[in-house]
Amino acid sequence: MDDRAAGCPPAPYGEAVRNEPVVGDEPAGRDEPVVRDRARPEGDAAPGSPVKQRQGHARSATWTRRLAVTALVLAALNLRPVVTSLGPVLEEARAALGMSATIAGLLTSVPAVCFALVGSAAPRLARRFGPDGVVFAGMAAVALGLAVRPFVGTTPVFLTLSGLALAGIAVANVLLPVVVKQRFPDKVGMMTGLYSMALNLGASAAAAVTVPLAGAFGGDWRAGLGAWAVLAAVAVPPWAALARDGGRPAGRRTGQRAGREATPRAERAGRGDAAAEAGTPVRVARSPVAWALALFFGLQSSSAYVIIGWLPQIFRDAGLSAETAGLLFAVTSVLGVPLSFALAAVAGRLRNQSGIAVLLGAFGLAGYAGVWAAPAAAPWLWAVLLGVANCAFPLVLTMIAMRGRDGATVIRLSAFAQSVGYLVSVPGPILVGALYQHTGGWHGPLALVAGLMAVQTVAGYFAGRDRQI
Repeated sequence: MDDRAAGCPPAPYGEAVRNEPVVGDEPAGRDEPVVRDRARPEGDAAPGSPVKQRQGHARSATWTRRLAVTALVLAALNLRPVVTSLGPVLEEARAALGMSATIAGLLTSVPAVCFALVGSAAPRLARRFGPDGVVFAGMAAVALGLAVRPFVGTTPVFLTLSGLALAGIAVANVLLPVVVKQRFPDKVGMMTGLYSMALNLGASAAAAVTVPLAGAFGGDWRAGLGAWAVLAAVAVPPWAALARDGGRPAGRRTGQRAGREATPRAERAGRGDAAAEAGTPVRVARSPVAWALALFFGLQSSSAYVIIGWLPQIFRDAGLSAETAGLLFAVTSVLGVPLSFALAAVAGRLRNQSGIAVLLGAFGLAGYAGVWAAPAAAPWLWAVLLGVANCAFPLVLTMIAMRGRDGATVIRLSAFAQSVGYLVSVPGPILVGALYQHTGGWHGPLALVAGLMAVQTVAGYFAGRDRQI
């Protein structure tokens, strides 16, 4: 008997009724035959229906998630070649540009200065243009600076173009933890580990390959440096696409909710608007946790830039070849490829990361002691120890993301810790270069960085405690 003839509502649209239209079965009290509508086959949703909308939004979320992962990895690959590609050919660059050892030490501190000054502006830029748009502009600046700087003839212009590339890196340094927090809020540790791993891969590749690249171009150190602009250029298009996407969390909104327009509050939060996200802004400068993070970040940066800028020269002064010195430095970065991912993933699951910070400090002290005592006796061992110590970088990034209670606080905390931290890191490489030039040896400079490593270990202990701001 027909549903409608019995006074029942018709079968819902899309139910599995596969009958063709039927004429007949006159119900009582009706003079005309009943025509039953053909129901759509099961699973065949009409265009514009909620099912089709959900499917479309799911595909869009998957594409955006993959794009965000790709963009993060490509940006991270470009966060260190600006600096690490210079160390293996620093001697040739100094000779060509007429650069003293003290100025070379200043050159290794330029990254910290740029990161401190430009990084402090990242929150304001993010509120106006969105984190993705600012990182996009940063990657473009990196590509331009890398492409032009090797082919200038004076130290001031070389430093200026290096500063342009480093300014792009500075905003990415501050905002990549924010992008992770916003797009992957339930996978902060894993995604931080992923882009930290890519960061170390880019650093080690630049250190190991720059000299062979220069050799492929007839021994021209300028060509070896300039080749890294290609990698930076590849990172630009994905960030342009993410900037157009508008900063929506990857994979978080599906179904009918994904099709709705973002609320003004969500839009402001996606662009890093602290007031929209957290109400009354937190004054991170008054937090002991923020200062511990800043000191830990600064001292590990100082150690990292001493290793980046001077470790190849230390090994060359010990009698090793330029190629071997470059490979030894590459070891310090290669170790960070697997260790960064594993360490950040583990640290993200722990409420307290103090023990990890202390352990990394012990590795660093042992590595510096070995290089101080006998750099050529066991150079691969010293490189391994210092490589493990350099994993403090992904650790502090993970801690920054975990110490902030929401995305807006993470933006301010990241900017504060990195800006203050990089200012703290500036004197270290300069003093190392000045001591090296004054004494003609490495005992004094290495004793200095070992002392800084001890202070870093204490700061890491306090920064790693289970506190939030």
